[in-house]
Amino acid sequence: MTKKLRVAVLFGGRSGEHDVSLMSARSVVSVLDSNRYEVVQVGITLEGNWLTGANALAAFEKGETGHLDRVIPPTDPASRQSLHVLRETKMGEKFETLASVDVFFPVLHGPFGEDGTIQGLFEMADVAYVGAGVAGSSVGMDKGIFKDVMRANDIPIVDSLLVLRGDIENNLDEVIQKAEALGGYPLFTKPANLGSSVGISKCNHRSDLAEGLMEAARYDRRIIIEHGVRDVREIEVSVLGNENPRASVCGEILPSREFYSYESKYIDGTSGLLIPAPLPDDVSNQIRAYAIRAYQAIDCAGMARADFFVEKETYKIYLNELNTIPGFTSISMYPKLWQASGLPYAQLVDRLIDLALERKAQRDRTERRRTA
Repeated sequence: MTKKLRVAVLFGGRSGEHDVSLMSARSVVSVLDSNRYEVVQVGITLEGNWLTGANALAAFEKGETGHLDRVIPPTDPASRQSLHVLRETKMGEKFETLASVDVFFPVLHGPFGEDGTIQGLFEMADVAYVGAGVAGSSVGMDKGIFKDVMRANDIPIVDSLLVLRGDIENNLDEVIQKAEALGGYPLFTKPANLGSSVGISKCNHRSDLAEGLMEAARYDRRIIIEHGVRDVREIEVSVLGNENPRASVCGEILPSREFYSYESKYIDGTSGLLIPAPLPDDVSNQIRAYAIRAYQAIDCAGMARADFFVEKETYKIYLNELNTIPGFTSISMYPKLWQASGLPYAQLVDRLIDLALERKAQRDRTERRRTA
């Protein structure tokens, strides 16, 4: 019999997207084939504590984590990818080592999960993990830096402005004047390092803008203000691969609210999805080409979802952002687009694990010592 791969699925995290992560992880865990994988569930609390145990995900979903064991995050390459657990006993805490993990599968949206921080930990521990590396994750996460990289690669994006929380708190009027110079309303305010539409506001008037800036500043010290392009369609593309990525068919979001909000993504599921998106072939092909160019420009790996705006009359294309750990819930676009492209959910998860091992094999070829 072929040895099962031990896969540690990480969920939760220190982010405003903690609850979304649990939803995504539930879907991922449900399709991991027990004949191929031994799954270790590891939850990370909002305080940053790593916990494991039987049905850890269910415990996080119920908010009943007191019985779970503490996990010491992997940091030492000599530990051979092992997870260390502190168990409570009558004699106090007992230190135990779990068998080595073959692949870490972070299903962690937002800061401390999608921004390169946990990827840095994985790199230090020299373990295989699903998704982009440190650079791809951090650039993909920070909307300000990401937009600069897209401009440098001649990939069209919406006009935007980056401001700091301190700017908003100390000179709100000046920030508003600079924002209004981008063009007429509506304007969108966004935390630079968050996703799932958390902290995003559509601002139709100056009073909305002040409130939107304060709301975004709750979640990040760097805030993006974007000029709202009128009369556009929201198009998304899934990208999969390492050095030779490929793009899925295009899909279109039909928001049930003023924009594709957190509630319409994860709570009520009322937004419509058109897969494939009804677009001319040349427009679809250009969108897919931009998605792959953006993916390669930030040295992404594993997966990403590229989000675009397309003007309804002119078909002018704008790349909005690249999500390196996109939503994996049952209603999420990333797996739905691959399903429509001929790659079912379970096979998609298998492929991501294969890509993680492939990426690790590439890293292992890199010389760490200078030789004569």
